[in-house]
Amino acid sequence: MMSFIEAQEALELLIDDLPPEIFKGLNCGVSLIPDTLYDNNGLLILGRYHVEPNGLGRYVTINYGSLMASYRHLSPREFAEKIRCVLHHELTHHLEHRAGDRSLEIQDENDVREMLSKRG
Repeated sequence: MMSFIEAQEALELLIDDLPPEIFKGLNCGVSLIPDTLYDNNGLLILGRYHVEPNGLGRYVTINYGSLMASYRHLSPREFAEKIRCVLHHELTHHLEHRAGDRSLEIQDENDVREMLSKRG
């Protein structure tokens, strides 16, 4: 199990390993928040890319509580890998948004539909 502080430190290292160009336009940065969030379908939200309606703020949040709800059983190394996956996913949303592309957003919607159809 990884504490919130340990997860924050892991996230900071992951951010430091990425080229600074990826963060261009992400003017409010990346934050680990303690929240456990669910979407309207009851699925956990591990992270989100946010664009403020006024266009002045873009940022990424990674939900520690949601990650813990899903991956509490993992070793710290494995948990850090999940953080990396969420970070990269949300940064891909950022890069696609800047390029005017919605491919990952559409894929996420398709993935949710598929998960819900398997629920029955």
